[in-house]
Amino acid sequence: MLLSATLQLLCLQAASALVVGSRAHRIAMAAPSTSRPFSSPEVAPRPGYSKADQVARYAAAQKENNARYLDIETVYDGSYLKGKRVLITGGNQGLGLALVKELHAQGAEVIVVGRRSSPELDALVGVQVITGVDVTDTAAVSGKMIDELKGEPVDYIINNAGYFWEPHETLENMNFEEQMKQIDICGLGPLRVSWAMINKGLVKGSIIIVTSQAGSAEWRFTQNPEGGDYGHHMSRAACNMGGVLLAQEIKGKGIPVLLIHPGFNRTGMTSKFKHIWDIEGAVEASVGAKRVLHEVKGATLERTGMFVNAEDGLQIPF
Repeated sequence: MLLSATLQLLCLQAASALVVGSRAHRIAMAAPSTSRPFSSPEVAPRPGYSKADQVARYAAAQKENNARYLDIETVYDGSYLKGKRVLITGGNQGLGLALVKELHAQGAEVIVVGRRSSPELDALVGVQVITGVDVTDTAAVSGKMIDELKGEPVDYIINNAGYFWEPHETLENMNFEEQMKQIDICGLGPLRVSWAMINKGLVKGSIIIVTSQAGSAEWRFTQNPEGGDYGHHMSRAACNMGGVLLAQEIKGKGIPVLLIHPGFNRTGMTSKFKHIWDIEGAVEASVGAKRVLHEVKGATLERTGMFVNAEDGLQIPF
């Protein structure tokens, strides 16, 4: 009887500890942060994975004097791109234009696909620009884009085209049309372009998908404890799912697929967050481009389907 009573007491104590621990975890996850109105304190990352909290991630890099994170030039070597044929979508502005400029500087043969060009893009001698192709337009992607490639395969596809609705979306201003637009561009766009290229046998290297940490469902508990921005996050989650499934289907063809979060870049797309650019370590697009291309070099079958943070080279959980 004494043993039985002791066991009962131990069980009650263990159950109480679980309840208290669970409640403390929920409180910690819901607590606000000073980084953004919808952030919360950092949850310890798994080994080999990046930190969810952007402020904590940047602060840790500074404390550790992480050369890779703070100065990509210490590890970046773009010479592998010389002579490579690269197709990139959305290359007329922002990060896409910075990628095109860096590819061009490294001696790559660059083909830019998009709705329109820009004066800066037109100034790059030798870069082929295919306009009038929206990544949401299946007929244009499988028609005009493919026709203008004239049967010449590419070493890399960089699916970069993206869209982020400007307002902070909540239940108060829910916009389903904008959600579908973001999902079509960011989620289906990379799949549409990759599908067209693969079906015509025009991929002889790797497929890169420039996605976002916003597509990590696990990180929403840290970065978005109050929810919001539905379309943006759903579009990137759809993008990531499509990328993983594509990686699984075409690995037998020897074509790797790598999902890359380019880091926090000072572009028009992120200008709504310019008040936190400094505390979260946002970099110029030229730096972000080198971060991305450093990861592109490692797009191998061994890493196919991975979701990587270009800031530190670590994985991001789905």
